[in-house]
Amino acid sequence: MAEQRPIVTEKQSDVAIVRITRPEVLNALNLATRKALAATFTELQDDPEVRCIVLTGDEKAFAAGADLKEMVDADAVEIAKRRTERYWQAIARTPQPVIAAVQGYALGGGLELAMICDIIVAGENAQLGQPEVRVGIMPGAGGTQRLTRAVGKFHAMRLCLTGRPISGREAYEIGLVSLVVPDDEVMATALKLASDIARLPPLAVTSIKEAILQGENASLDAGLALERKAFQLLFASEDRREGMNAFIEKRKPQFKGK
Repeated sequence: MAEQRPIVTEKQSDVAIVRITRPEVLNALNLATRKALAATFTELQDDPEVRCIVLTGDEKAFAAGADLKEMVDADAVEIAKRRTERYWQAIARTPQPVIAAVQGYALGGGLELAMICDIIVAGENAQLGQPEVRVGIMPGAGGTQRLTRAVGKFHAMRLCLTGRPISGREAYEIGLVSLVVPDDEVMATALKLASDIARLPPLAVTSIKEAILQGENASLDAGLALERKAFQLLFASEDRREGMNAFIEKRKPQFKGK
């Protein structure tokens, strides 16, 4: 019997929900799933009705890592030629904010996928980690780089060198996730957060996201210059005028993304 679609997308008003649907393997990320994720996010980037995206799996796993069955017999050249970084780049370049809703396992490539997102909401008992060392390899899609930038050298070394996972609660304590909530409240929390963001002026939201991401690897002076120019450009938007007038007039603003 053919495997079901690895990715399912639905929309709730101006929020898109992207769900990984390979429960039989704890949502392990095979090549087909990575390609489907890239295609889905590329399509959502151009949808003016989508102002925020929630990426999730199910209650047992966000994504339990790469599908080792596709790697066990591969050599270095074959792995290099797959160029799987292309698929992650499609997600990283999405202008709308992306929220990862993490329940259960987010290990290896699954944690790397969550770290590509802008906000991570995790369940208290979620298991997050980089276990690649335990099968003779190392993180290859951000586990040594994004993780270090998120939690610092010493926590990143511990997670990558031991391969041991940590709970959602500990992940919150070290700064790896944005919010930690009871496991059965993860999706509701993520959707509420996405809905709140979606109601805000989209030009300002995407400008904030761009400034934070681009400034992360720039000098402070360069980052401040980028921030300043983006701030100035927003004064050309209709939403800026609407937001300020609504505040002064004590009414609810109506943002149109213009």
